[in-house]
Amino acid sequence: MRIATIILAAGKGTRMKSSKAKFLHDVGGKPMVVRSVETAERLGGERPIVVIGHEGEAVQALLSDRAQFAFQPELLGTGHAVMQAMPLLHGKADLVVVYYSDMPLLRTETLQRLITAQMGNSGAISLLTMIYDDPRGFGRIIRRTDGAVVDIVEERECTPEQYKIKELNAGVYCFRADWLWDNLSTLRMRSNGEYYLTDMVPIAAAEGLSNVGIVNDDLDETIGVNNRVHLAEVEAALRRRINQHWMLEGVTILDPQTTYIHEDVTIGADTVILPNTHLYGVTRIGADCVIGPNSMIVDSVVGNECKVEASVAEEAVLEDHVDVGPFSHLRKGAYLSNGVHVGNFGEIKNSHLGAGTRMGHFSYVGDAEVGRDVNIGAGTITANYDGVHKHKTLIGDHAFIGSDTILRAPISVGDHAKTGAGSVVTKNVPPNHLAVGIPARMRALDPIPSYEEKPTDQVNLKEVLKAMEPERVYPSEYIDDLRAKLAEIEVATQDELETLDAQHIIDLAKRHRLIE
Repeated sequence: MRIATIILAAGKGTRMKSSKAKFLHDVGGKPMVVRSVETAERLGGERPIVVIGHEGEAVQALLSDRAQFAFQPELLGTGHAVMQAMPLLHGKADLVVVYYSDMPLLRTETLQRLITAQMGNSGAISLLTMIYDDPRGFGRIIRRTDGAVVDIVEERECTPEQYKIKELNAGVYCFRADWLWDNLSTLRMRSNGEYYLTDMVPIAAAEGLSNVGIVNDDLDETIGVNNRVHLAEVEAALRRRINQHWMLEGVTILDPQTTYIHEDVTIGADTVILPNTHLYGVTRIGADCVIGPNSMIVDSVVGNECKVEASVAEEAVLEDHVDVGPFSHLRKGAYLSNGVHVGNFGEIKNSHLGAGTRMGHFSYVGDAEVGRDVNIGAGTITANYDGVHKHKTLIGDHAFIGSDTILRAPISVGDHAKTGAGSVVTKNVPPNHLAVGIPARMRALDPIPSYEEKPTDQVNLKEVLKAMEPERVYPSEYIDDLRAKLAEIEVATQDELETLDAQHIIDLAKRHRLIE
């Protein structure tokens, strides 16, 4: 059975009082017309036909090749809109589904139920209806005593008795295609100059054909958006739907009314979502996390057992056991490895922080590669922008960056190196060196851990043996080759890598698994 879909999206939506078409307004982070097309795509078959008019070019640009388009030059009603789609579909489908683009919560499963009803219907039309106390301007369903639908009466044309009818037309139809194309031209223009698609129902009934009305119990699905009040209603209904899904999947949402989760978000079991949390885009949250309160996470990945308190993450990655905030900002490209801690009022952009690294409060790290178990003291700044270009900061494993340190990029700080509080570091700090002062001066530190200074159970034997080994000399060609590979994977630019000594290059290559 060949199924075709027509989506009506040509109206002006004047009651929205907006400079853009009604169908381009977002619901749950997606324009309504995109949601309508996604519903059709899940049905399968050919690309849906979207009938466009007002702001049609904007709709076309948004949907691109996801849909075919029929243009309605004059807005002469729903029947006239379907006429514009006929040349694209005539002879290419057995059933034609028609619905409005301003019903963004309509489910594919509901359309499939309507299609199934029509496949079992010897008549011409099956349509979706709803029982609702507030008619909201919807047409009334008129049935025969045997239950067949014989007419749809617009509200303004209702008699007093018809006005009391609670069964309403949802505006969702499934037509037998050959009958639709043969009879569409018989529609007559109404007194307001429009052709109504609803008039196909009495035309079919007059031919003795049975029209099936399927009552839909989920009233949220059939909320049509005509103004900003309706827009808020569908947002609230979608929020209820999504939050209920995740609570049934084992996620605790403390206050569903103030929790905003987009449909493409995934959340692991036993995670707790606190009030006023926003999870947007294609975000993935692991298990056993605590998110919020007052957090926003957009297009990001959060591992297991993480905590994000009153903070923002955008296109960031957090591995397991990471805690952030409160009042911190992870910008695009922030990557926090296992066990990283970011305190309050920290900002990270386009930087990788190694496992176990701790970044104190009031700090900024941008365009940086930070190793394992690094301490970044309060007030640390990577001065990465010279007014024209961004530059890289490289910090080795176990480094200690003192409070209020400014690292002027491009710069590297070696493994086990330290900076004194308030230092302005403008030159590379070799491993096991201390940089202190303005501008910072260097002095060597003892690289060998002392047995007297550390209890036996804290001595790292590998570290001691490594420190006792003679310094290895690497061929310059080997180091140059590693520089090229590091530049290729965009760890830093070739010019920035040229400023680093051989040991720094080796350390970076190991960190990025280019060598063992």
